[in-house]
Amino acid sequence: QVQLVESGGGLVQPGGSLRLSCAVSRSDFSAWTMGWYRQPPGKQRELVAHITASRSTNYLESVKGRFTISRDNAKKTVYLQMNSLKPEDTAVYYCHVPNSPLSWGQGTQVTVSS
Repeated sequence: QVQLVESGGGLVQPGGSLRLSCAVSRSDFSAWTMGWYRQPPGKQRELVAHITASRSTNYLESVKGRFTISRDNAKKTVYLQMNSLKPEDTAVYYCHVPNSPLSWGQGTQVTVSS
């Protein structure tokens, strides 16, 4: 059973930064495309960013230039560096393997508020 454990969320003021981490319990982690998703209150979950095995990245238009996804294959961890945070970034953030049947983790809450 693969586990995805997110951490690093919290309360931050607009303009602030957070770094999210996701630890993955899978030996072939380095071969996977990994994604960060978010679900704002009362809205559907959306893909924020993904990174392929070759470290190619793609971002949701609204976070381009502010968020950076990265991975450490030795630690089997994927990161999301979030800068210049806005109130509309408030959501529960999850990591997951795009288009896979894996169970979702518990997520980590990010709240951007003054």
